[in-house]
Amino acid sequence: MALVIHEDTAAVDEAASIQRKQPVLAILTIEDDIQLFRGNRGNFADIIAMGTEFGFLVYVLTVKQLKLQRKLLDGFTFNMATESWELGKFPLPDLIYNRIPLREDELQPEVKRKIAACVKHPRIQLFNPAFFNKWSLFKWLKQSRTTQPFIPATRRLLTISGLGKMMLKHKFLYLKPVSGKAGKGIMTIQLQQEKPLPYRLKIQGDRGSTTYNCGTIGKLWTRIIKESSGERYIAQQGIQLAAFNERSFDLRALVQKNRRGQWDISGIGARVAGTYSITTHVPRGGSIEDPEKLLVSVFGQDEARKLLVKARNAALIIARQIERGSGRRLAEMSMDLGVDQFGGIWFFEANAKPMKFDEPDIRKRSLERIFHYSQYLLKLKGL
Repeated sequence: MALVIHEDTAAVDEAASIQRKQPVLAILTIEDDIQLFRGNRGNFADIIAMGTEFGFLVYVLTVKQLKLQRKLLDGFTFNMATESWELGKFPLPDLIYNRIPLREDELQPEVKRKIAACVKHPRIQLFNPAFFNKWSLFKWLKQSRTTQPFIPATRRLLTISGLGKMMLKHKFLYLKPVSGKAGKGIMTIQLQQEKPLPYRLKIQGDRGSTTYNCGTIGKLWTRIIKESSGERYIAQQGIQLAAFNERSFDLRALVQKNRRGQWDISGIGARVAGTYSITTHVPRGGSIEDPEKLLVSVFGQDEARKLLVKARNAALIIARQIERGSGRRLAEMSMDLGVDQFGGIWFFEANAKPMKFDEPDIRKRSLERIFHYSQYLLKLKGL
């Protein structure tokens, strides 16, 4: 998609003042020297198109362009006819949808300051202020009796003795970067006591994985420290997931607020691990499948339906507790749920900025829900 700098300031100013009667949603991202703004342009164009159907004015706004003291802001819209992005003037938004794509961008002092100002702003509603931190997620979920049963044993990976204590209880562990995304940096440890090199460490690469066999926990720890490159990690009990054609799979739930302001399931998909991958993430070689088909293949028709209901209920309970623990009003999250070989449901991860779901029905509902919830928030504000 091309980007066109096209600006007739007087005409756009006049149009913006007329359109001000419309509800206005800005998609917040970060500026870029070459592309002018970062993020998934296809996703942004889809949100703008869906917003038009709901009677919203929607535009893309960079952190640099966000000036809360002004009534008109620079921003970008997508011209469907020319398939190009155009710079224009737009009203200060009623709602800001945070789609800053990278954690490191969100942690910049100026970005943090602007987001904090949006949170405090009397008139603007901000969707999902920040990325989740994996350790925080598990702390929040341990605080509630209703969510505790879904949580694998988890601790921060700080010392070799801490790792040893985990391995006494669990012979299979996942090591995950606290600020990881899409399976990047994940490792697994398997203790095979009968082998001369009993500690088996697998490290997720871009498409497959690399395996190291270590004779002692000291050598294992040295390798982990080298591979983690100073990033903070958590160690988590490994769950033996249900498998389809000898490839493990998990469920990917999209949970969003609906037009009543309540958490609702927008859809559940399934992801099957790649042949040489230790995660089910599609960028790491995983593939998309129908969840009912996978569950029926392992558990049979009746049990599969019960498990899907169980997974939906678990996702809603977990979303409510994450919101409660965060202390912030949240709008959406995607969630990785595992189903073990006995039909137990496990929570692995939640993402405050869900990627696009490829399943068409989930994709359509996900876009609609952004505006259902926006309408709810505007009604609350009397706008």
